Amino acid sequence: MKKIMILGAGIYQVPLIRTARRMGLYTIVVSIPGDYPGFALADKIYELNTRDKEAILAAAEKEQIDGICTSGTDVAVSTIGYICEKMHLSGIPYEAAKILTDKAKMKDAFRQGGVSAADGMRVRSAEEAQKAAEQLGYPVVVKRVDSSGSRGITVVEHSGQIEEAYENARNGSARDYVLVEKFLRGTEIGVDGFVQNHKLVFLAPHTKFVYRGAHTTVPVGHAFPYGCSGALREEIARQMQLAVTASGADQCSVNADVFVDGEKVWIIEMGGRTGATCIPELISTYYGFDFYEQMIKSALGEETDFQQTESCPCMAKLLLSPVSGTITQIDRDQVERLRQEGLELVLDYPEGHEVSAMADGTDRIGHVIIKTDREAELDEQMKRVYRCIWIDGKNLETIWEEKTAK
Repeated sequence: MKKIMILGAGIYQVPLIRTARRMGLYTIVVSIPGDYPGFALADKIYELNTRDKEAILAAAEKEQIDGICTSGTDVAVSTIGYICEKMHLSGIPYEAAKILTDKAKMKDAFRQGGVSAADGMRVRSAEEAQKAAEQLGYPVVVKRVDSSGSRGITVVEHSGQIEEAYENARNGSARDYVLVEKFLRGTEIGVDGFVQNHKLVFLAPHTKFVYRGAHTTVPVGHAFPYGCSGALREEIARQMQLAVTASGADQCSVNADVFVDGEKVWIIEMGGRTGATCIPELISTYYGFDFYEQMIKSALGEETDFQQTESCPCMAKLLLSPVSGTITQIDRDQVERLRQEGLELVLDYPEGHEVSAMADGTDRIGHVIIKTDREAELDEQMKRVYRCIWIDGKNLETIWEEKTAK
């Protein structure tokens, strides 16, 4: 029996773990200790920090794993590259992993590789951030360089906001620098793909649904397909290949934040792993193949198949709360009725579990996926789900209505 090591045991790794089990693999899950749902699904667990390369290498060599992967998080990508290099496994090269998990290094690589991207500068103090912002021109974006999911990112309109934005980016970062980047105007979309032999063999641009948070926009959902001209699609593909070449990404999924304006394309940033927020599920639904399964096959060095067999429009949004509190009630009967109607509905937590007010994509309490090309239809289904959930004794639909009325 082949062994696959999966880094991370959270919500976004659960489908990957389940797929590995379904494929008949011995599944080893690695994560820091905690109440993570992936632990219960594993054949074996290691309670290690996924950034701890040497400890995970020791575990991987002890287990003689056949492959290693993750989904939906940048945190473990560098470790995956390191293990693949040391054990000669199929996966992202270590140097590429280091570039794609540091937004400043990524910016340098993109600049050298001729990728269309926003101008940016690396800074190590609020004063340097102020000077960079003045040089680039407001508005700017101040970014933590080693986080994903919109954490540590602030859109800054004027100089009075720089110091707070700088501290927001520095807090929680392992680096002593942050990135100040020129703010781009346009339509933000997502682009996922897969790289083999340094070439994109699969490319999936998609519409991105965003929510304006306290500091920046937060991705809350996606829709397939992304409708655009043939010329724009070709330019997206060209810029993505330039980004792949510049970073050295190979044998891995890629996920990019992209801005488009007319037929102009900018690659904001790219990760060496699949996107979160239901992207693998939507790819599987729209294209007709199991994207998680293809990721695992690639990690094992097996033949993959990204041939499209379906063309079913679909979209998803995260279930979120605008307030922190405790889930006091879930109408399980109605939830089951919604599922019987064909709604793909996942609830992450049971009654009694605490939830956080939405700040980034990790604050989800579930998701909804439907086969439609109408966002209004998805939103109506979301309301039906929110009616099934109570936070501190108040219906979540009512909480959202009160929030949006302010």
